[in-house]
Amino acid sequence: MANGKRKINSKKIWGALRGFLIYLLIGFVALVFFVNLSGGGQPSTEVPISQIIADVKTGQVASLTVSGDQVTAKFKNNKQPDVTARKESSESISQLLKDSNVDPSTVPTTIEDTSWQQGWVSLLGTIVPILLMVGFFVLIFRQAREAGNSIFSFGQSRARVFSKDQPRIRFSDVAGVDEAKKELEEIVDFLKQPQKYRDIGARIPKGVLLVGPPGTGKTLLSRAVAGEAGVPFFSIAGSEFMEMLVGVGAARVRDMFAQAKKSAPSIIFIDEIESIGRARGFGMSGGHDEREQTLNQILVEMDGFAPNEQVIVIGATNRPDLLDPALVRPGRFDRRVVLNLPDLPERKAIITLHMRGKPFAKEVDVERLARRTVGFSGADLANMLNESAILAARENKKAIDTVDLEEAATKVKLGPQRKRMQTEDDRKLAAYHEAGHAVVGHYLPGVDPVHRISIVARGESGGQTMFPPTEDRSNERKSRLLQQIATAMGGMAAEEMVFHDISTGAAADLQVATDIVQDMVTTYGMSELGPISLKPRSVFGLWGRMPEEGNGVSEQMLGKVDTEVKKIIDAAFSQAKVILLKHTAQLDKVAKALLEKETLDSDEFEKIVGSKPALATVSA
Repeated sequence: MANGKRKINSKKIWGALRGFLIYLLIGFVALVFFVNLSGGGQPSTEVPISQIIADVKTGQVASLTVSGDQVTAKFKNNKQPDVTARKESSESISQLLKDSNVDPSTVPTTIEDTSWQQGWVSLLGTIVPILLMVGFFVLIFRQAREAGNSIFSFGQSRARVFSKDQPRIRFSDVAGVDEAKKELEEIVDFLKQPQKYRDIGARIPKGVLLVGPPGTGKTLLSRAVAGEAGVPFFSIAGSEFMEMLVGVGAARVRDMFAQAKKSAPSIIFIDEIESIGRARGFGMSGGHDEREQTLNQILVEMDGFAPNEQVIVIGATNRPDLLDPALVRPGRFDRRVVLNLPDLPERKAIITLHMRGKPFAKEVDVERLARRTVGFSGADLANMLNESAILAARENKKAIDTVDLEEAATKVKLGPQRKRMQTEDDRKLAAYHEAGHAVVGHYLPGVDPVHRISIVARGESGGQTMFPPTEDRSNERKSRLLQQIATAMGGMAAEEMVFHDISTGAAADLQVATDIVQDMVTTYGMSELGPISLKPRSVFGLWGRMPEEGNGVSEQMLGKVDTEVKKIIDAAFSQAKVILLKHTAQLDKVAKALLEKETLDSDEFEKIVGSKPALATVSA
């Protein structure tokens, strides 16, 4: 408690001293400014001293006023404005008049006493520099003291500790990761009943690696493990081990494990572990850089000579391919728990969990909302529900309805609406472009039903046509991929057919189509080149995996790849045009409706074009 008081008092003293120095400096500047302007209240013109003496000699001057080195002459009958001149400080005005053969008694002379001003200026000129110097050294010593303290704390762990007495997160607070929770329930049991496993000869796992895309709940799940086990939880990011000084990261690892062992049983959670756990052996520093020393210390602490009992390390990463093999081997990270994007039942559970505490309208259907959000992570779903609540509050609603949820889901994936002025030509072009996507996709059996069409600009796009999957798929067939490519080319095909021209709005569509085709040809073997993988091989490098020099593919084969990619895209473009030519009336109706309403949902779209056919016989 005394130390805390001393710190508070020193801060108050330094604040008061700093304020005093600032006010003193301002006062000094104001005084100098006042002294410089204190020569008189009336305006005067500065002239050489010889001119004033000449005016005295001719009898034009009524009086002289001497203030320090400044001489002011006032003329008779105020024929001229007052003038001033500067004289040497060692000479008097009387001596100057005598040297010019002028009797000083011919003009009245007033001598003003300025010694008080000079005294203050001299005093402040002596004191202020000293005070400023003292303040400067006080600041330097204070910073040096703080730097010294921080130097001694460099090697201390920066991990945030959540004790078992703090509010806990339970497995019931985490939804959508049922398989991962089952894997981690055993870890909880290890921490609660370690002797049961020792008696049968089982070794408690040293570490668990959580792998999954961002937003799938890796950090939340690790805290739930600590909450269920009721043990201290040490949380730190991989980048927090790194500092300017060499050896600091390794020292922090030692300190963190020492603290965890004192609190055992406990959990250490390292987020973004790939920042310090990258594969070694490809650096330019010969294996002695700071990151590798930190990694080496983690390896020693997890499975070295010193026993490490009842301290479990949980690492989280979305780049497991970058990790060093020595880090992920059994004995260090014994288990790998993969967290994928949630499927339909898991999305329903996540939505239900985050709906707690929010009023929803009766027409809100969780099942439909879960089907609408295929591809959303847990964080996306939580953000969607929060955005819907904000939208409802903005409109002064008492409950969140389906309109708010739909707008929130679109905002999460595509960004907010961009309010910009569009010409009628731009709106018409966007309407036919999006209608082209929708009509082509509608008449292809492998493409999911149209969910929403809009010509409202969002993010980088001037409009959107949404085909959210109606079910979770783990694999894609060649026929379905070809139909997706044709749907992507539908916008450009509609522009060419209606306007006999194409625009830059199809750039994103071309990129999507090209990426799919290149994967089909080089990775999946879905082309006339046959079942062969032409994907560039990669090796570990200083910055992770890098393409291998030469890629192992000949120039002739690369030329064939380019030819095959163009062939597939051209066929898809032709297929899109055939569909649009056959259904031109529907294309015009959809575009007209978009120009009127700007947004069409699935029901409004199907009223125009009819229900989606079960089979399609259209060919390229």
